[in-house]
Amino acid sequence: MSGSCKNCHSRSLFRDDVSGNLICSSCGIVQEFDNYEAQLSGINGPLGTFVRVGTSGSGSVLNYKDKKIFEAQKIIEDITFRLGFSASKSNDVRILVSTITEGEYGLGDWFPILVGACAYVSMRKDNRPLPMSEVASAVECDLHELGRMVIRVVDFLDLKGPEFPVFDIVGSLERATRNSPSFSRVDADILERIVKQGIFLLQCAMKWFLTTGRQPLPMVAAVLVLVSKLNEVDVSIDNVAMEVHAKVSTCKKRYRELLEALVKVGKKLPWGKDITTKNIVKNAPFVIQYMELKSMSNASGKGKDLENVGVDLQSAVSECLRKELEYESEVNNLEDDSQYFELQGSSWRDESSCDNGNRLNISHECLSLIYHKFLDEMAHLKSSGGINEVYGRKQGRKAGFYSSTEWWEGKSELSKKLLLQQLLEIDIGSQGIPPSFVSSCNAYKRRKEKIIAAKKRIQRIMLPSNAPIGDVNIEKKRKRKGTNGIEWEDIIIETLLLHGVKEEEIEKGHYNALLDLHVFNC
Repeated sequence: MSGSCKNCHSRSLFRDDVSGNLICSSCGIVQEFDNYEAQLSGINGPLGTFVRVGTSGSGSVLNYKDKKIFEAQKIIEDITFRLGFSASKSNDVRILVSTITEGEYGLGDWFPILVGACAYVSMRKDNRPLPMSEVASAVECDLHELGRMVIRVVDFLDLKGPEFPVFDIVGSLERATRNSPSFSRVDADILERIVKQGIFLLQCAMKWFLTTGRQPLPMVAAVLVLVSKLNEVDVSIDNVAMEVHAKVSTCKKRYRELLEALVKVGKKLPWGKDITTKNIVKNAPFVIQYMELKSMSNASGKGKDLENVGVDLQSAVSECLRKELEYESEVNNLEDDSQYFELQGSSWRDESSCDNGNRLNISHECLSLIYHKFLDEMAHLKSSGGINEVYGRKQGRKAGFYSSTEWWEGKSELSKKLLLQQLLEIDIGSQGIPPSFVSSCNAYKRRKEKIIAAKKRIQRIMLPSNAPIGDVNIEKKRKRKGTNGIEWEDIIIETLLLHGVKEEEIEKGHYNALLDLHVFNC
């Protein structure tokens, strides 16, 4: 028998046949912790097991692989529950994870990220909107880390074309509106109108390339905030951004871009020169109505001119002329709005092409004439004291907005989800250029100007006798003022030029790569 007695260190040990314990024949001491079995949960509780290689530990009857699979499936159920998946969709995610891992699953820090990526890919395959940022929030991981895992899953499954459709931004807006706590107390009819108006504006933003190459959720938040204001629903852009899992700063930037795009369309209205980003929200109903009618006229094949767009002339112009002021109804010398429609001649009216007398065709020139005639008469009334402006009087309208039922019809095809090709064929009165393309062109132009200025500075230093007199005088004035207007970018450009880098490469703006290649490696 190997080993020695722990008391007398004698090697005369023997095993008792009855108890099975190891006993020293010299001193008679029973050796401790030999043949030990743990008793758990009392006398009647389950017996423990010896810890051996290949088992999952004391108190478990599962081996390592079975326990790993059990814990992995718990992680899958937990993540799919946070995302609100049904039982069938959760099973699809589990099958996808099992396929990728070849049935081995996993328990490392990477495994929850894999589950989140499989959940996103599974929803994307079914063309159901699930933002990646929402998945990252449920998994509690970095968004970029999740994105890299999604790319690996897509490559492993070899998903291409129809098998992996593009992200449904319109469906994402509908989902955000119906699931957002900010709209939980809104009436069903108003909520439905918000969804339709949101889809209309969102697809207009897509046509203006405001979503091209960008994260879609900030634009979704911006559109929801704007249409909520138009429907007198009080929401905060901070709350909406948090609910759609987007950055607040990016949402505010997209909101400004959306307003600027609406201002460009509003410039085509007779009072368009007065429309700015500060008052576009009040003018937005008329701009949206114009875009809606424009898209409907193109869809019906009536042409692309505003004069071919049928509008309710009496209602539209009356509302437009009152866009800034609310007047007392007791003014006796203020004539009815219908006087502005009593123009001599009937060249602007074509009742034969309308369904009824109230549906007329109107041109830019006619509407502008009506508007200027109204302004002239209002100026005369104000100077004579014949009208009193009443501010702050809502008369059933809040913050200067008109009811959506007065300007929104919801009959345009843009109120429904369209394919990109169909969307590009519809004219809404304005064409956009991708902001990223514009900013890139401006950056190229700015860098080119800096290169020209840097070359002049280098020439002035290396050949001062050949420098133009005007440049020398300007340099002296700058030195007297204490500033020379040179930034770190100018110094880098000068360094690259002195090291013989081509101007075309500098214009691209990859300064770090150029410095490593041409300066630090010399």
